[in-house]
Amino acid sequence: MLKLKAFIFDVDGTLADTEKDGHRVAFNRAFKEAELDWHWSVDEYGDLLSVTGGKERIHHFLSLQHPEFLKQQQQAGILDNLIKTLHARKTHFYTELLSDGAIPLRTGVKRLLLEMREQGFRLAIATTTTPANVTRLLESTLGKESIGWFEVIAAGDIVPNKKPAADIYDYALEQMNLTADDCMAFEDSSNGIQSSMGANLKTVITQNHYTEEHDFTGAAVVLDHLGEPDDACQCIAGDIGDATFISVAELTKLFAA
Repeated sequence: MLKLKAFIFDVDGTLADTEKDGHRVAFNRAFKEAELDWHWSVDEYGDLLSVTGGKERIHHFLSLQHPEFLKQQQQAGILDNLIKTLHARKTHFYTELLSDGAIPLRTGVKRLLLEMREQGFRLAIATTTTPANVTRLLESTLGKESIGWFEVIAAGDIVPNKKPAADIYDYALEQMNLTADDCMAFEDSSNGIQSSMGANLKTVITQNHYTEEHDFTGAAVVLDHLGEPDDACQCIAGDIGDATFISVAELTKLFAA
């Protein structure tokens, strides 16, 4: 009989609603600082999220909206450096937002993480965001000690292929010396579930503003959030019975199903 041993979490959109009010705002601040007349609206940024990775997202945006600028930068041999610089400044502004407490954890996340720790489950992170972004989010919402809660923080460019490739989950499993039969994943997007299911992980989805229309076929369950005793979650797909919030007990049932 399979036994659930660990949980692996995505970060952006899963642990916290970082995209709309975090990364998007930080990108725009980086563009403004560089005196570039680019501004990503809420809806435009939602479209850009189809591309995984911040540097990749900038390149994709330029190819669609500013192809001549892209060509000029490429011909001058400075495109890669420009994108790296903008992304680094975006990370700076993003961590400022976190330090200011502007990006809280999503409903139920802290409660569930504490319950998992109390019951001895192993925890890991698998994300395409940078290690610095992960660290600052955890520190600003759960305290500095929370970094040590996660046995593995697989983040950024640590693997060659980003989500929807399964590489980041495969890496986390390898580092933990576990198999997919030992773990569950938490995601929020179609790219995320393609990645986690590519690693054969049962996956819990908590969709958000940007991912409500995504295809989550194959998810163990799809929710609007994890819920709290006084703030019920909505089950969009799958079955959590009469539960109004997700607990380790509910996750164990989903894992065994």
